[in-house]
Amino acid sequence: MNTDLENTLRTRLQALNPDSLEIEDESHQHVGHAGNQAGASHFRVRIVASCFDSKGTVAQHRLVYDLVNDLMPFPIHALALKTSAPSKGSV
Repeated sequence: MNTDLENTLRTRLQALNPDSLEIEDESHQHVGHAGNQAGASHFRVRIVASCFDSKGTVAQHRLVYDLVNDLMPFPIHALALKTSAPSKGSV
């Protein structure tokens, strides 16, 4: 588990003022995968934020990626995103 990288990710995503934010390190599930060979991490992120109101899924994901694009493809190889606005319910 890469807690420093997870903390960096959590800190960056606070810019979206999330109502809820869950980050799960799934790197252990990708051992042997091409993106994991250099030690890059895989994370699953579930985030509910008001800034996602009236935005489609692609626009929501862009807001997230804009905050972490300098971390990809290394040290983060992949993000599995589940985004939602509070008006749409929890993710």
